Amino acid sequence: MAETEKAIYKIFIKGTMAAVWREITKTNEVQKCFFNMRLETNGLKPGGKMRMLTANGKYAGIVGDVLEFDPPRRYVHTFRFTRLDEPPCKVIHELREVAGGVEYIQTIEDLVIGTKTAKQMKQGMVLIAKTLKAVVETGRPSFGVRMLYVLFKVLEPLSPKKTRAENWPL
Repeated sequence: MAETEKAIYKIFIKGTMAAVWREITKTNEVQKCFFNMRLETNGLKPGGKMRMLTANGKYAGIVGDVLEFDPPRRYVHTFRFTRLDEPPCKVIHELREVAGGVEYIQTIEDLVIGTKTAKQMKQGMVLIAKTLKAVVETGRPSFGVRMLYVLFKVLEPLSPKKTRAENWPL
């Protein structure tokens, strides 16, 4: 069995539980905090399948299974990059009401040490949380993140064929 690790990132968001929850669970529309991808699912409930598609729906970047769904406090799912042949990890989104806003806690478990998934997840979780904060508080990601999304769109046609959405049905 491969050695695994866990990563945790917390951030304060000046907003409501409802606004933060909506941003991390909305389906079939772009989620600005999750790399401008769209969450598609056959049910946000334990046992449901989920995938994150590019804005135009042509490519699936992430697939997983919903493990827990307790609105508006906790959403847990497995997570696997479709372009990598690596084991999935587990992503836990937790929201806590605090004075003046919401504490968003993102925990990633079962990261296999030394994998590309582990490296990218640890880097990405910080960007996701900061972008979630910006979207809830200001309505849009930072300028730098918006430019990153433009780059993703330009490079999208170079995505591996194995990541095409039809290869990852729900």
